Amino acid sequence: MFSVGFLMAAEAGTGKGWAVYIGSGLAMGLSALATGYAQAKIGAAGAGALAEDKSLQTPILILLALPETIVILGFVIAFLILIF
Repeated sequence: MFSVGFLMAAEAGTGKGWAVYIGSGLAMGLSALATGYAQAKIGAAGAGALAEDKSLQTPILILLALPETIVILGFVIAFLILIF
């Protein structure tokens, strides 16, 4: 009950509530964690595949770059949360 009143009081002020900043931080932080996890798995598998066949260098680099879109989209969502 107290937390609901606290949230309502925070939103009644002239500035943005603290939940907006927490949401923005979570959007950026969780997307960065997911990207790090994905790149760790892809990098380990890519290193093994590259040790066996040198012609796989370009596809492995492309696969390593794909998870970066998760961070970019997380940044866009965090920015949109802050401005709207």
